[in-house]
This record gives sequence, C-alpha cells and structure tokens, in this order.
Amino acid sequence: MNADNARAALQLRSLVKSSGELELSLVSVPVPDPGPDEVVLRVEAAPINPSDLGLLLGPADMRTAKLTGTPERPVLTAVIPAPALQAIKARIGVSMPVGNEGAGVVVATGSSDAARALQGKAVAALGGAMYSEFRCVPVVQCLVLPAGATPADGASAFVNPLTALGMIETMRREGHTALVHTAAASNLGQMLNRLCRQEEIGLVNIVRRADQEALLHRLGARHICNSGAASFLADLTEAIAATGATLGFDALGGGKVAGQILGCMEAAASRSITEYSRYGSTVHKQVYIYGGLDPGPTEFTRNFGMSWGMGGWLLFPFLQKLGPQAMQALKARVAAELQTTFASPYAGEISLADALRPDVIARYGARATGAKYLINPSRA
Repeated sequence: MNADNARAALQLRSLVKSSGELELSLVSVPVPDPGPDEVVLRVEAAPINPSDLGLLLGPADMRTAKLTGTPERPVLTAVIPAPALQAIKARIGVSMPVGNEGAGVVVATGSSDAARALQGKAVAALGGAMYSEFRCVPVVQCLVLPAGATPADGASAFVNPLTALGMIETMRREGHTALVHTAAASNLGQMLNRLCRQEEIGLVNIVRRADQEALLHRLGARHICNSGAASFLADLTEAIAATGATLGFDALGGGKVAGQILGCMEAAASRSITEYSRYGSTVHKQVYIYGGLDPGPTEFTRNFGMSWGMGGWLLFPFLQKLGPQAMQALKARVAAELQTTFASPYAGEISLADALRPDVIARYGARATGAKYLINPSRA
C-alpha cells in the first residue's frame, strides 16, 4: 500500500447496548493491504438508503437523541424502546459498520491485472461498511464509472438501479407482463418508471400525495394512483385492468396496501370470469414486500381468491441467484446509463461527523421524497 493509505481510517459504527441504548460513533480502523484481487477505495460519496437507515438507527426513538464527544469525534445516543430491543437482541454488543454502497477513487491495488487496471480510477463499489474514509473491496464488487462521472454520480450505482432491474427481471422470470409499485415517487420509483417506459412495460405507480402525482406526471408516468384519494381502490383496479399487472412490489411493508393490491388484481381479473367459483379467479397474483417504510403490521382482507402469493424480496439474495454473467450484464447497463436512466438527485452532502448530529438525522431520517443525502467520508 502506498504511504498515503498506511494509516487508520475513520468509520461510522452503530452499536446497540444491553442498557437499551443506540450508540453512533466514529472509530479508527486499520486500512488493510489489498489482496491480489482487491483494491483500496478512498470513499468520496455514499448514499443514505432506507436499508442503511434500518441498520444505522434501528428502532431507536430519535426524540431521545443526545450528542456528546467532540466536533471531530461526536457520539450520539438514543433510547431503544424495550419491546423493540427484544427484536434486535442479536445486535446487542456488536459494533456494526454501515453503508451498503458508495464510490470514490482507487488509491491502492492488489497484484492481479484486474486490480491494477483500476489504479487511480473512479469506481462505485458494493460491499458494506462504506461510511468509512477508506474501504478495501474485491474487484468483482466494483464498477468503473464512465468518463466524466464523479463519485457523487456513481454513489448510488448499485442498490436502486439493480433493484429496479431486478424487479423487471423477476417479472419476466415469473411470467408476469406488468408491475405495480408503491413509493413510486422515490429515487428507485423514478428509475423504474424510466425503465418501464423504455421497454414498454405496463407500470402502475402508487403514491401518497398530490405533489408526488404531479412529479410522476412530469416524468411521463401513465398510471398513477394516490392511496390518499377516496377513489384509490377504484383507480387502482382500473390501472391494473389497463396494464394487466399481476405482480406488485411494496416498499411500505406495513399497513393495508399490499393486500389492497392483491384485491384490486382479483377485481380486475374477475371481469373476464363467466362462471362463478368460490375460489376466485385462476390468475396468479403476487406481491413482494421489499421494504419497511411502514413499521406497522401487514394487514389484508382475504378478498382475492386462492391464486395468490405474498412474500419478501431482497436484492442481494436475488443477485446471488443470477450468476456472474447476468450480474455483469446488469452492471454494464447501469454504467452505460448512469447519468440518464439511473441518475440520482440528492438533497445535500454531509460529512461523517455531520451524520451523527440530531438536526441532520432529522432531515435524512425523514425518508421523504427528494430528501436523499450523501455522506462524503473524505469531507472535513
């Protein structure tokens, strides 16, 4: 490793204490020498995704947050309600690094030709622990950014783009032809909308507010349903009937929407039924829950017959099933369309120390549309 990296690096850690407190802190970790097929990345941009927030903040009550330490090495603590603590007991006493993805510049490489080829290049990486000044990652987990793209451009090159592509690939592999998606105004939802328009795939977008409807209309979305409208179920049924959607992806998890999607799919499918069956239509309807924006219980009314499924969908297990060749094809597409189809806007950039300030947490922890933040671990 060159002299520039022969030192410790600051890394953001999340710890759940047995006392029932969450503790966020910055710790010094050694920067390892890269193995033959590894590179060391100076991280310059890492997004705060909803999946990162789940690990970073857990179920802590941030209204109880207290900040101590120094401006350079702040320590934040917050109380975790007792019932929630039981659900994460496996985390107690384990200091965990955070950050699924990020981007930066390669400052040291291993001995292989593939590793050496990345020296000095701007790359995106998927490997966890990205809220760190430096990160050693395998070459296979890197994506070389196209000419002119900055680390900020490539920071979100993996989770949202591959999730959107994975949803479409799941649709095709399972024999569906159109999709329903909740939280459709999010960065991911906007990417999925662009992809479905390009590939002429029917997409039903579910949002919660009028301003989100307006945003998607500006982006050319055709079928938009507002779950806050009195006509939501009727609107959703009509959109599903128009697209033929029999597959849904729900980012909320809790609440009634997943069940409502199944119910409206059944209502749309039943329009073509000529003979009564107490088992409902024979059209298989599937909803995958892939997020937890609503932490409440999943509620549904069994009004969708017997040909249905509801389950979980996670990006990383899906990618493992794809195999290296298919995975490489997806990465190549993301690189080619990084600043168009897969572009991600951000509300702001913060430092590692900023990420522990309660007022900043209130902004990025709100999970609001258009309020996605980047952590720049190299920023003072």
